[in-house]
Amino acid sequence: MRILLTGSKGQVGSALAQALAGLGELSALDRQGLDLLDVQSITNAIAKAKPDVIVNAAAYTAVDRAEQEEDAAFAVNSRAVDALARGAKSLDALLIHFSTDYVFDGEKPAPYMETDAPNPLSVYGRSKLAGERVIAASGCRHLIFRTSWVYGPAGRNFLHAILAAAKTKPELRVVNDQHGAPTSSAAIAGAVAQVLANLDLSRIASGLYHLSAAGETTWHGFATAILEAKGIKIPVRAIRSDEYPVAAQRPKNSRLDNAKAAATFGIALPDWREGLAGVMRAMY
Repeated sequence: MRILLTGSKGQVGSALAQALAGLGELSALDRQGLDLLDVQSITNAIAKAKPDVIVNAAAYTAVDRAEQEEDAAFAVNSRAVDALARGAKSLDALLIHFSTDYVFDGEKPAPYMETDAPNPLSVYGRSKLAGERVIAASGCRHLIFRTSWVYGPAGRNFLHAILAAAKTKPELRVVNDQHGAPTSSAAIAGAVAQVLANLDLSRIASGLYHLSAAGETTWHGFATAILEAKGIKIPVRAIRSDEYPVAAQRPKNSRLDNAKAAATFGIALPDWREGLAGVMRAMY
């Protein structure tokens, strides 16, 4: 199996680079190796690698900055994805792509299913939804995994932000009215590797799947657990979202129903606390 991995040095990509290495011939490209703003660069990379599987871990993920950089967000999260999908279609390759809970508005009181109608609140969410749609429209064989609250040792994420803030502030203020499941990059990568290891590429049925950690918490609960895991003792004050203004609106409910992925592939990510413990062991 020949695998082309994009975004190989990002938080999900770096975990995938390790998890996919034993599954076949892996071509792992980072931002320097593949310019996602250049469609010809994408086309050339696919033609050179001739992959059986393209795993796209590259994305524009600066949620708040996207409100002022809409074109940049759509360039990476939609137009580059369209080029990857068309390249996959030309080779009859499988495209694995990652999307987000932010395609939903958070108004549903229960976990979101794949059949629920998206209604993104932010530019980032709209750009990721656009990426999902260009993949479906391309006709390529694909698996789209929506995940949530992603973090890990690599990249910029909530985990690093909390640990950095704890070094300089006597108290942290963290929102307590947004609910979801923090999902580690290692858990995502392990699940994707398991899917590929057991997948018959000649019989793959394209689809959209939710893939997030088990359990749920709030950002306040996640921050508290991070500090407890590191043994840092400072107050963490729970606040409302309107007390912490940011450029992009977030959904209040980011919980995803993962039953379809479990039934189809036999995969179920561990509880978010178990995932956090694993990441902290890897970091320290």
